[in-house]
Amino acid sequence: MNITITHAPGETLAFAADELRSYLARMLPADAAMSVRLVTVPKAGSDAFAVDLSPVGGSIVGSSDRATLLGVYDALRMLGCRFLAPGRAHEVIPPVAPEAIRLRYEKTAAYFHRGVCIEGADSRENILDFIDWLPKAGFNAFFLQFRTPYVFLDRWYRHLNNPHAAPEPFDAADAEAVMDQAEAQMRRRGLMLHKVGHGWTGQVLGCDSLTWDSSPHPLAEDKRPFAALVHGVRDFYKGVPTNTNLCLSNPQARARFAVLVTDYARTNPGVDYLHVWLADEYNNVCECPACRESAPTDLYVALLNDIGRRLTAEGLNTKIVFLLYQELLWPPVRERLADPDRFVLMFAPISRTFASSYDLAAPRRAVPPYVRNRITLPAGLEENLAFLRAWQDVFPGDSFVYDYPLGRAHYGDLGYIHIARVLCQDIARLHEMGLNGYISCQELRAGSPNFLPNYVMGRALFDGGADFDALVNEYFQAAYGPDAPLALGYLAKLSDLQLCDYVNGKGPRMDPAAADKAGQALRLCGRLASDAAKHTGPFWSALRHHAEYGQRLAKALQLLAQGRDSEAHAAWEDMARYLRATERRTQPWLDVYRALDVTRSYTGL
Repeated sequence: MNITITHAPGETLAFAADELRSYLARMLPADAAMSVRLVTVPKAGSDAFAVDLSPVGGSIVGSSDRATLLGVYDALRMLGCRFLAPGRAHEVIPPVAPEAIRLRYEKTAAYFHRGVCIEGADSRENILDFIDWLPKAGFNAFFLQFRTPYVFLDRWYRHLNNPHAAPEPFDAADAEAVMDQAEAQMRRRGLMLHKVGHGWTGQVLGCDSLTWDSSPHPLAEDKRPFAALVHGVRDFYKGVPTNTNLCLSNPQARARFAVLVTDYARTNPGVDYLHVWLADEYNNVCECPACRESAPTDLYVALLNDIGRRLTAEGLNTKIVFLLYQELLWPPVRERLADPDRFVLMFAPISRTFASSYDLAAPRRAVPPYVRNRITLPAGLEENLAFLRAWQDVFPGDSFVYDYPLGRAHYGDLGYIHIARVLCQDIARLHEMGLNGYISCQELRAGSPNFLPNYVMGRALFDGGADFDALVNEYFQAAYGPDAPLALGYLAKLSDLQLCDYVNGKGPRMDPAAADKAGQALRLCGRLASDAAKHTGPFWSALRHHAEYGQRLAKALQLLAQGRDSEAHAAWEDMARYLRATERRTQPWLDVYRALDVTRSYTGL
């Protein structure tokens, strides 16, 4: 076999060449000969590439080195490769006759921002496998929350929520090492790096703030003036630094915050998008007389402008991502961002429903009046859109949505068809919503029953008007083989019985309709478990486990919705025992820590 790949110098182009050579060597016959040029012609804007391949070779030309790599993976997909889940064991690589290689097309990504944010409990391998998968699925960015992703790794290595697994040694230095490896693999692929978000307020107050844990130490007296005054007290909010707001009218607190961000940007030049957020809690903003003179968002914008001026003075080009979330959903009254090109708006509708997608034809609603420390988060999609539109009236810059379909609500959709469809419909409406992309805040191991939602997400973000049904059929054929219609039939019926909002804590706990749906899902999962056992392969094996888990979850939800709380809790404990006992063999597919946390804490079990 003689496969020659030529390219200009550069780590990402060299990696793209290695990838193309490796996959073609597995696909082509032993006597095949091809010569392919990988070329980058730099062009600003969304990732774009042109593929021109024939039986003897050709070229793949990208608008950046990353776009050229994306073009390599897309060409392989057009030749029949399927990248179905993180981990190279979950790829389908078909044989191809040289004469069948005839590709000539161009593509430009529909949206600039296409990424995923780490959540849940993750091993080093989970993170690195996911990063490897991102460009294969069409994504171009990854977000490592906090200054290091310590909390997500610590959850796995301590085996939280699974007392049957012995904790493994792991500390902050280990997390730093994993982060360095993750960032190196992102650079290799040219992926855009988003970082931090949570933790700034705790840092201002003198804490490391790498988790949502309570502080083991009291707030230092010299930092007390920086903390928000809430109910007459300046202290950690409920003991948690990450959830504590600041007194942003205090010039020293604001300057300390701005210096921390500027220092971080200077010492971390590889960060493309630096997220600057406030506390991860609401109804706890400062009530001192000086803060009361301004809306919380006016103080936030003043802080952002201070950060922007400092970055400009130091010649730093780091983009700053600001957050529409909780109190910050309300737009500023007086202040405006002085340098819109420095900032990126991130709309985070964490309280939204996932029963349906956005209805853009609905009349525009007014933003409700802001009442300090007495807000109610918007639940309906029209309410959430009202806040976004109000912000867009005062900020003309770049923006994307930071959404949560695979953060909590997906546990209520045992079929994953519904949540994937809502996700696809949401993405199709982003341009009309004035947004230039999507980052999903989610567990990396959101793969039970499969990774269809992420697969659809990546393709929809790149291709724009993606055909949802065609994507579903493409995925199922590759994952389940000749009996794909059987698997799809079961999962589609389970999705018709979805309880996304119920599992996410919305609505009354006693609910006859929810009980009926859960009962039907229980019976359907029983039949699925039996049929899946007759098939082989990793996706069928995962589906059988999912059906066993689904029976136990559906039973717990049915009992809860019937008002039989003690029996529901016992059923949840049975589910927990099953998931804990089987965790090792299902680890890449299902985040047991998060599944138990969500179904207990949010659902009410």
